[in-house]
Order: sequence, then structure tokens, then C-alpha cells
Amino acid sequence: MHHIIEQLKEKVLSGGQVNKEEALLLADAPLEELTGAADEIRRQICGTGFDICTIINGKCGRCSEDCKYCAQSAHYHTACGEHYPLLDTEALLTGAKHNEAQGVLRYSIVTSGRRLSDREVDQVCESIRVIRRETSIEVCVSFGLLGEEQFRKIREAGASRVHCNLETSARYFPQVCTTHTYEEKIETLKAAKRAGLSICSGGILGLGETMEDRINMVLTARNLGVKSVPMNLLNPIPGTPYEHHTPLGNEEACRCAAIFRFLIPDASIRLAGGRGLVGDKGARCFRSGANAAISGDMLTTAGITVETDMELIRESGFEVKLYNG
Repeated sequence: MHHIIEQLKEKVLSGGQVNKEEALLLADAPLEELTGAADEIRRQICGTGFDICTIINGKCGRCSEDCKYCAQSAHYHTACGEHYPLLDTEALLTGAKHNEAQGVLRYSIVTSGRRLSDREVDQVCESIRVIRRETSIEVCVSFGLLGEEQFRKIREAGASRVHCNLETSARYFPQVCTTHTYEEKIETLKAAKRAGLSICSGGILGLGETMEDRINMVLTARNLGVKSVPMNLLNPIPGTPYEHHTPLGNEEACRCAAIFRFLIPDASIRLAGGRGLVGDKGARCFRSGANAAISGDMLTTAGITVETDMELIRESGFEVKLYNG
């Protein structure tokens, strides 16, 4: 197995691409050697930059979609009883300034629901213009299944990136959500790209998918030109259909981070929701190929504070900087 890891590492470092069959071989490779090789790929291709972002829950709850992992879905009864309409400019600006003051470089506004309406898009574009005028933080958006025209408005307002998670593979997605399709997600990402925005897309690990599903998800992202791949670990929320799922262990998380690094060597492999579950806040994953994180609180679950993360980033030998535009 050792020679496979070395062979694929050399392939990646000389500009080649790892295919699905090769990635599946890495699923059985010795973990220490695999993560060490992934860390080396990250060092040589990406350097020591660490891309840190935060998210604000810009519109909460009562979501029409039935994603089985989500506390905000109107289909399930969870402890997340909170719901509110789109936050006003003042609230979004306060969040942006607070995060910028802590050294965060990207600020993502995330909204519940299938998609924002045209009126909501106009409202939030005004907020984005104010944030861009009054701070130097990059603005990302996660507004659901929008089209190219709406994304053009968002880019013109000053946002630079769109997030829309694939969540899992095309094969497994219908097991996770039935109210929208995988194709709609892919079309959303393509529309954002056509509008001149960079795209961020990954998924959740621990939904009941196979390693092959995870690899297929990342290959789909690679084909779309994604350079920021959030890696969420399922946090089983009481009241959702996935409440009894067993969370991924740290070793499995490290293996996934390493394989993702082999698949998209120049990406921000971004630890996201659920990393509080692995015990070391993701430190081991940051030595296994991951080089980015969503910090602070998640949408409906407590995260890791920005202050704690800044310390972890320094201790891990990284420096905070924007990566991939």
C-alpha cells in the first residue's frame, strides 16, 4: 500500500489528477502514511495559508425542504423553535464588523428556505453594499437555489463567493432530501459561476453514505471547478430522522480530509459543522490535508470560538490568509 500512496502523491505533485479508482485505494491505505502524504501535498501546493470564515444565520427556521439532518426543516420537531425573517442591514453589518475585528477574512450570510425571493435578494444586496463599504471583509452567500440573474445582482453588490453544498453523491442524495434535486444544486453552482462568483461546495459525512459516495461528491465538485470544500461531520440532532446516527470518529474524518486533498490538491478543504465532536477541534485534520475552517457558531449548533481557532491555527503552523480568491 505504501507505494500506492507515494505513487499517487507524486502524480498529484507533478500536476496529475487522481481518479475515482485510485481514490478508492486510498480508502484502505494505512492512515498515518496517507495523512502525512496529504499534508505534504497541502504544504507544497497551498503553502501555510489558512482560510477562516464565519457564518451568520441571516434568516432562520421554518424551511420548506426536508433535508433529514437539519434542525431548521419545518418537517421535523426539534429544539430549534427559533424562526425569523431576513435580518436587516444593521444586524448583518454588526456581525461583519465583529468578525473582521477578530481577524476573520470571510463572512457568509446563510438563509433557510428553498431560495430567497427577488424582494429578499434586493434587500440583502443593499446589506452587502453597506458591509463592503464599511469593512474590508469578503462576503459569501448561501441563499439556496437561485438563478444567474439573481447571482449577478449579488456579485454587483460586492459578494465574491456562493456556497451551495452538494451534501453527498448524486446516488445517495435522494435518501437525504426529496424536496429538491441534485441537478438543481449543480445548476445553482453553475449559474453562480456564470455570474462571475467563485463557488464553495462540499457536504456532510455520516449521513449513512459510503466512502465511494464521498469520493463521488468531491469529484462532482472538482468537475464544477469548486476550490472550497466544506467538510461537515453530522451532528445528530434530536427530532430529525438522523438523530440516532453515530458521529464519525476522528480517524475517519482525517482519512476523508486526506482523500479530499488528493482529489482537489489546490482547494481549501474546510472543516465545518460537527468538528467539536472529534475531541481535538480538528487539530489532527489540519495535519491531514485540511487547511480552512468555518469558525464560531454554526446555524443551529454551537461551534468553536474564533479566538480558540486563531490559537489552533497558529499552533498548527498556519497563517490566516485568503486562499483561492
